[in-house]
Amino acid sequence: MTLTGLYVPLITPFDERRAVALDALTALAHQVLDAGAAGLVALGTTGEPTALDDSERRAVVEVVASVCRERRAHLLVGASTVESLRALGDEVGAALCLVPPFVRPGEAGALAHFAHLAQAAPVPLVAYHVPYRTGQPLSAAALRRLAELPGLAGIKHAVGGIDAETVAFLADVPSGFAVLGGDDAFISPLLALGAHGGILASAHVATADFVALIEAWRAGDLARARPLGHRLAALSAALFAEPNPSVVKAVLHAQGRIPTPAVRLPLLPAAPKTTDQALRYADDLAGVPG
Repeated sequence: MTLTGLYVPLITPFDERRAVALDALTALAHQVLDAGAAGLVALGTTGEPTALDDSERRAVVEVVASVCRERRAHLLVGASTVESLRALGDEVGAALCLVPPFVRPGEAGALAHFAHLAQAAPVPLVAYHVPYRTGQPLSAAALRRLAELPGLAGIKHAVGGIDAETVAFLADVPSGFAVLGGDDAFISPLLALGAHGGILASAHVATADFVALIEAWRAGDLARARPLGHRLAALSAALFAEPNPSVVKAVLHAQGRIPTPAVRLPLLPAAPKTTDQALRYADDLAGVPG
């Protein structure tokens, strides 16, 4: 599969009884696809998968897969173990697999891990590289070796900014390998360096603007891309002012798009002040002409 454009890692909405609100999830999936997203991610970290039980995780994947099948959109599913990968259905286009967290196996260990997962997986893999969470950095050379592994379709690249390894890697990305930005506030400069798109939680809000940003950089329209990138970076910073997806959920609830802003422990609900600030950025962005 060719991974370009915007992918939205869907939140998992909860109703007043704290159960998964599947109808709201369906509506949200259609909304972001209507706004131009190329695909959806189910059970990414934004979806709070570790706070869901097995039946809830299955229900979430079934709902999102149904929407993607109906809309002919790409579906990525978070799955980072051999067991979870083997359980994926035919409707899944790729699996989003985290670089091994906490154990810090070194670059060689991380590469061996992905080679092992790719052999077991029924679908291509997208590596999720987020070293400030996993504790495992990867050099540009290691990222190129990762990209050359059979079964690896791309990477969600989220290193907390634009560092020297990012610049070096994007200067020579192997053909056919997709680089999708995962640090929302830095997506514009990453696209300027040659990234193919993004997996962006902030794109629950102002989805069409994130789509336009990706298209503008791909078209070389700097006059549109630069100011839009600045505005979206400010929105993203506001949406990530508290642990994700607390603020995103609070904004979606305030907009009437999900029934409650509830998150599950260990996350806590966003503070009203934080929510109000994010809403102001969203409203300001909505008021900017085309």
